[in-house]
Amino acid sequence: MLRDQNNQLSIYSILYNKIPENHTLKLLDNAIDFGFITKSLEQSYNKFYGRPAKHPELMLKLLILQYLYNLSDERVIEEASLNLAYMWFLGINPDETLPDPSLLSKFRVHRLQEVTLDEIIVEIVKQCVEKGIIKDTGISIDATHTKANTFKATPERVIKRLAKKIFKTYEKEVGLLPEEINQSIPDYKEISDNKEAKRVMKDYLESEMNKIESAIILKECPKTKKVLENAKQILEDPKFIEQRGARSIVDQDARVGHKSRTDHFFGYKDEYIITTENRIITAITVADGAYVDGTRFNELIELTKKTGLEIKEVYGDKAYFKKPILDKINEIDSIPYIPVSEMAYKIDEERFGYNKDSDEWFCNQGNKTARKKHRNDKSGKQTYKYYFEKSICKNCTQRQECIKSSSKVARILEVGINTPEFYGYSQQQKTKEFHKKYKKRACQEWKNGEMKNFHGLDRARGYGLGSMSKQAKLTAIAVNLKRIAAILSSKLLTKFNFPLTIFDIFTKRVKFDLILV
Repeated sequence: MLRDQNNQLSIYSILYNKIPENHTLKLLDNAIDFGFITKSLEQSYNKFYGRPAKHPELMLKLLILQYLYNLSDERVIEEASLNLAYMWFLGINPDETLPDPSLLSKFRVHRLQEVTLDEIIVEIVKQCVEKGIIKDTGISIDATHTKANTFKATPERVIKRLAKKIFKTYEKEVGLLPEEINQSIPDYKEISDNKEAKRVMKDYLESEMNKIESAIILKECPKTKKVLENAKQILEDPKFIEQRGARSIVDQDARVGHKSRTDHFFGYKDEYIITTENRIITAITVADGAYVDGTRFNELIELTKKTGLEIKEVYGDKAYFKKPILDKINEIDSIPYIPVSEMAYKIDEERFGYNKDSDEWFCNQGNKTARKKHRNDKSGKQTYKYYFEKSICKNCTQRQECIKSSSKVARILEVGINTPEFYGYSQQQKTKEFHKKYKKRACQEWKNGEMKNFHGLDRARGYGLGSMSKQAKLTAIAVNLKRIAAILSSKLLTKFNFPLTIFDIFTKRVKFDLILV
């Protein structure tokens, strides 16, 4: 049951006068109205029946403190019981008791949903935009990785652990295993051929699973059936044996991803949009490690638009140089600052140039294309074939280097269907303005380091995509509030003509925790 919040002050509330007005948490509490949290979460509570629950605003603020200062469930409750600034931020009296740490876990799992966290991120940024705290017009998108909270196992080891889990679950639920079950799991390490080892382990597990299924036909074994269903899903995935599927039975959503050709990781990818000047995260999504950057670009852009920001510039690395992304950026009347990807655009611009008005390609020997032809091959790939003037190609001094086949009279330039459009982006990126503007994208690297080094995003706290998604979004909320406090404190110092130097911070007795990264 959701009860009304107690707003009555106790005699001990006078202690809050000791908290300086420029304290980080006091600045945040004065700038952001967190009352919307209750409205967002009230549907997950019954207002009239059941045991009175802890107020959702209090619970979410505890989670914010937890991620802001990188604390465990137990530690954040302990600190909040002693720290006056924490109590002020939570909106409780100094003599009030805090919830048990176990309730934080229940609140995260049962109350907080991904949609709710997206709404909270959007609402906080929206309030700052409306109050003039954030005035950015440029945004940047990038993805960073988070390691899974478990190790990466081979398919053979995963199968071995699945077999043990099935046997153990059956024994707990029914009693002794049937005599026909072979509990001697093959030792895959003794098999030198990896493919053979995988085949042997898979055949063994499937055989024993069939025996257990036959044994539980007339029995009520919901837990065993659930474990068997899970094992089937893993084995039936064609990517599993190829080591591109589940690599752990503890965290079955984590996947192997690539940071480079030689550097791999096992875990998740966090993709987010950040403002380039104030470095505020406007939207974030989480996927498994095999996620392709830019797949959920439209979703992130739509969430960013809800914040009320006027988007004029969009920054990204080469992974985001894709036709759908560029089209979406143009659709919202923004300018893309994204380097051309060699995978999408493969033209030697020292030899060829393009005129978009006449739709003609020119070579460095003065020839131009006379006609073009649209081509669609069997695989569905679409290209354009541009044919150069035969008479000029025939007498060209560079003919032998340009036309390798002796049967061809003139050069034929085959390009991707989007190449003519990409040529314009390629020319734009050679300008000084592009190189100067593109430096703004560096804000993304700073934010990656901040979230990983100071807020625990380098490693998952729990298991599964749902848990990882909540961790990433709560981290985004924490670093956003941290950054908002820095902006507010900077304005406060400027208002009183306090220079931002270490000497003046101490001589003028300005609280050091205001100067946040």
